[in-house]
Amino acid sequence: MKAVNDSANDIEQVRANIDGVNEQIVRLLAERQQWVAAAGRLKRDENAVHAPDRVEQEIRKVRRLATDFAASPDVVEATFRAMIAAFTDFEMDVHRGAK
Repeated sequence: MKAVNDSANDIEQVRANIDGVNEQIVRLLAERQQWVAAAGRLKRDENAVHAPDRVEQEIRKVRRLATDFAASPDVVEATFRAMIAAFTDFEMDVHRGAK
């Protein structure tokens, strides 16, 4: 992970770095979407798509990872809950054959 200089005082450089991180995030979201689609095609019913126990297991895991990477566990959890909700909707469409 690239270290962020605490004395960064050039807002344009900071924004350029954020844009680079955003590009990486979108690339990873596209990859995640492919795996979610594969899962949606394999699951036998809609309950398996929603899988609340699996969601909570993943939230616990990403909160631990957040701590390991010196990120806010609360921010990471909120981000992942939003992402999981969006991907669950996508996966449901795949499961139903709409995507």
